[in-house]
Amino acid sequence: MSDEKPAGERDVTKDWRATQGQESAAKRLRIFAALSWVVAIGGEVAGIVLLYQNKFDEGNLPLLIGILVGIAIFAIAGSVMWKAANKHDPARKSEKFKFFVQNQLGAIISLIAFLPLVVMIFMDKDMDPKNKKIAGGIGAVLAAAAMLVGVSWNPPSVEQYTHDMNTCAAQIKGKEPTTACSPEVAAQAQDIARDSRTVAEATNGQDVVHWIAPEAGAKRSDHSLVFHLCDDVSPLRGKTVNSGSVTEAYSQNAVRITKQIAMEQKQCGFTS
Repeated sequence: MSDEKPAGERDVTKDWRATQGQESAAKRLRIFAALSWVVAIGGEVAGIVLLYQNKFDEGNLPLLIGILVGIAIFAIAGSVMWKAANKHDPARKSEKFKFFVQNQLGAIISLIAFLPLVVMIFMDKDMDPKNKKIAGGIGAVLAAAAMLVGVSWNPPSVEQYTHDMNTCAAQIKGKEPTTACSPEVAAQAQDIARDSRTVAEATNGQDVVHWIAPEAGAKRSDHSLVFHLCDDVSPLRGKTVNSGSVTEAYSQNAVRITKQIAMEQKQCGFTS
């Protein structure tokens, strides 16, 4: 799904954030990916040590090919798990260096796991020339395959998920086909749509809520706030109050709707 938005359109909901379940899944996948990459690099080290010991000068070609295949298997497995983790918990596109490294780490690790060994195979003066060509060629092909798998061609980002979450919420509220509601953003979008619907039902169709303004003129509160049906309700009296749509409330981290709907309807003068 694209990050591009029509001119004049802007995201006003809170930034997408990984849920606790998504963060746990991402952490678990990254641990397994790291372990796979450690095994791949360990295989490379073993291959380099055996080369220094001249184990492949006159034979043992199947062993060397087996080492190369093992490196590829674990490098690719790590990349697949790492990319799956990034879908659960992506980086911000605005943080360019982190975004690049996090999304292309599989390709970087694959390069590290193969390049020194493949170069040493081609530079080995004592290895049988035929075996050198076979092992070096297989190593180069496997390295290229592992790097291609490790590359994230269209990596997810927090910005993309925020845009998709907003679009998904609008589609749900408009009872349109939910084309933007990927599993990663659907839960948050449903929260926005549900709260907007509840407010509209409680206020005779309005989409205006009120919440305590973030401290010190900040654009967003550091902790989650409750939003209310009007600024005359008891919890807001004597406070600096901001007003806006449910989506605008979410943008300032006012993400919890009041539990006193009936009481606030009476205080605000809305008909049940």
